[in-house]
Amino acid sequence: MAETGLTQEDIDRLSPHLFWDVDRKKCKWKLHKEFIVERVLDYGLWEDWMILYRKAGIKEIGEIAKKLRYLSPRSVSFISMLAKIPEEEFRCTILRQSIPQHWDF
Repeated sequence: MAETGLTQEDIDRLSPHLFWDVDRKKCKWKLHKEFIVERVLDYGLWEDWMILYRKAGIKEIGEIAKKLRYLSPRSVSFISMLAKIPEEEFRCTILRQSIPQHWDF
């Protein structure tokens, strides 16, 4: 059974590029879990995903991801399939721009 979130040691093990614009030492799971989940889903490596998955569990990750204002379409599909949550329930799909940007990665 998954634990209830990441410890500071777990956050320190995540890839440095996920925290390129912030001080990772100041990231706390209880305060910044949306930020961490978004970064891991959109930019993380497989090892980052496995750290998040083992510590938070798919149910908690799915619930956090549903509330995010932005996730790439690829990340939404990935977490939607794993958490068995319809893509229409994700906030980022509801708020998607009516006129997409030129570059959609």
